[in-house]
Amino acid sequence: MNRRKFVLAGLVAAGSIAPLLAVRARGGEAQELVVFAAASLREVFQGLALEFEAQHPNSKVRFNFAGSQDLRVQIEQGAKVDVFASADWKHMGLLADRGMAIEPVVFARNLPVVVVPKNNPAKVRSFADLPKSTHLVVGATEVPIGAYTDAIFASAEKIYGKPFHQQILARVHSRELNVRQVLTKVALGEADAGIVYRTDALTMPDKVQMIEIPRQINIVAEYPITVLRLAPHPDLARAFVKLVLSKEGHETLAEAGFNQVEKQRTK
Repeated sequence: MNRRKFVLAGLVAAGSIAPLLAVRARGGEAQELVVFAAASLREVFQGLALEFEAQHPNSKVRFNFAGSQDLRVQIEQGAKVDVFASADWKHMGLLADRGMAIEPVVFARNLPVVVVPKNNPAKVRSFADLPKSTHLVVGATEVPIGAYTDAIFASAEKIYGKPFHQQILARVHSRELNVRQVLTKVALGEADAGIVYRTDALTMPDKVQMIEIPRQINIVAEYPITVLRLAPHPDLARAFVKLVLSKEGHETLAEAGFNQVEKQRTK
């Protein structure tokens, strides 16, 4: 038996070969970057992930898309996450206050819009027509799109009067836990109208019609992104955030309908 075989046989006998093989296997496996992102970022972030994985061949991006409030709670409860992208400052701020988010920065902006089914059975043709709907679907109050919607409805009094606000609230049939649930219900004809982000409406042009909300009462949604302080892969996390903030990232976001941020803003 030559020396190499002798050493190998000794390791097997001593039960030491398995850990060595495991180390070798791990060395060839892709590092998994975990990104928690607001539901409205699904398509654009999936596209950026393909580019990121091409730039980092030994990496794999795994997403969790949901309402920002749900993602924030999971992070607070100890979920192992590298990057968090929120649809508002509220939930990002709560993490930052606890020292869990490292210098979050705004990377995109979005605008809420009204969506109606393609055949528009309630004949809602403008924001002022919302009282015509009998089934209005919006986001839950704790969800960013829900909070934006409530603020828009309250501001509508400035133009249409207090009775209009009360009429809209009376038409709310359900409140959903993320913006894509609102969009889906409208697309399936389970609601006469809903409030979603412009970028969400653009993902289903064959299913829904988009109606702009008057500028004087609409709210610009800001999207901050951060590397989590306990990120398992901080270097990869910083690289992903860098891609999102890059010229290529901004162009990809713009193509999806997001408003570009000329200068990243921190809070």
